[in-house]
Amino acid sequence: MADFLDNTPQKDPKRVERAYLVGVQTSKMAAGEAEELLNELQELVENLHIGIVGRNLVNLRAPTPATLIGSGKTEEIIEAAKSLNCDVIVFDETLSPAQQRNWEKLSGIAVIDRQEVILDVFADRAQTREAVIQVALARMEYSLPRLTRAWTHLSRQGGGGGAGMGGEGETQLEQDRRLVNDRITRLKRELVDVRKQRSVQRHKRQRVPVPTCAIVGYTNAGKSSLLNALTGATVLAEDKLFATLDPTTRQLLLRGNQKLLVTDTVGFIRRLPHGLVEAFKATLEEALVANFLIHVLDVTAPNVAAHHETTLSVLKELGADNKRILTVFNKVDAATEAQINTAHLLTPDGIFISAHTGKGLDTLIDQCLELIADSFGSLELVIPHSRYDLIARLHAIGHVQSEEQEEDRVRMHVRIPPSQIAPFADFIASDISAAPAKARPSKASRKSAAAE
Repeated sequence: MADFLDNTPQKDPKRVERAYLVGVQTSKMAAGEAEELLNELQELVENLHIGIVGRNLVNLRAPTPATLIGSGKTEEIIEAAKSLNCDVIVFDETLSPAQQRNWEKLSGIAVIDRQEVILDVFADRAQTREAVIQVALARMEYSLPRLTRAWTHLSRQGGGGGAGMGGEGETQLEQDRRLVNDRITRLKRELVDVRKQRSVQRHKRQRVPVPTCAIVGYTNAGKSSLLNALTGATVLAEDKLFATLDPTTRQLLLRGNQKLLVTDTVGFIRRLPHGLVEAFKATLEEALVANFLIHVLDVTAPNVAAHHETTLSVLKELGADNKRILTVFNKVDAATEAQINTAHLLTPDGIFISAHTGKGLDTLIDQCLELIADSFGSLELVIPHSRYDLIARLHAIGHVQSEEQEEDRVRMHVRIPPSQIAPFADFIASDISAAPAKARPSKASRKSAAAE
């Protein structure tokens, strides 16, 4: 019973070997957008180790309730898929449960949509208990209105069983709906427990208030590679969609002993199933509590503007769109001059880097320091030698800009969170918060650096 609730046998990615892809170009879409989305779908399907043996891009004027596309095109796709001995037809559009059932009845082939592919990719990538629960929850909520697909072999008795009595198939379906609903309830309870544990871990980190930033961006833009390049971490970084799902936090030591906690988050994608956005809020909430965000874009991506818009849209849905954002264009070592120019037009203040070669990382680190300085108060403190406990605490919680030993005391210029000033109030020599911060690199200098 549990097997079909997750995957029907014909959809098991270990058994399905040949897929036929169907993309849909509507009048509301930009020219070429459907083709790019279909290429993205192909990469998603190939990540499930399924071969692509055919594809069809349909120009759709108006959707058809029964099968989404017209009857003539439906017959053409089914004939092509059968001639190629396909195991599955994959739509890049969302299919309603009824449309999915109609396609499978007409073709005799398993038919799935982009949402189901993404759910399977996420299930394949999930490692931690939290990610596994989140994916399972999203899959259960997706499968609930589609349970009838698993019981097409059962008889359908039509109303002959008396008032309120259904046939054998209907009875089984009701039982399965209860099973799925019960499992959804259990998964939600487990997720609450996991979120509590994550909250406790975050609270422990915040006892020593180190500034935090979250790396966000479109999937496969190089977020994990950037985390590794900045912190020396060894997070999995592969050239494929959703290589990592679980958030990873590492400490970055900046100049002046300034510490910064950097978190790599799950990547975004166009047409991300809403259920996954909801399910992954526990993972993505690192972006909500971060002091600022580093938005990574692949400067070589054909539609980098759409990737930029998708990430900002998901951040808005999460309620994190009001955060200060450093926009970073990655992979400049592989970019053309035209791609660099397009990125400049998209975000004039963007920072151009290569996580692979290290180019531009110093500029990014400088910008991180500026954002931290903007949010921390700047003080001159004079602390007696007898209070080295306070000096040690300053090094732990703040950014020590300078430290000068005097006869019986230590003079320090520091930046610390406003909430942490109280213990040092008696030792403040001056408040220099209004002092000008280090000048930010000009747009021209950044363009010059990117062009080198």
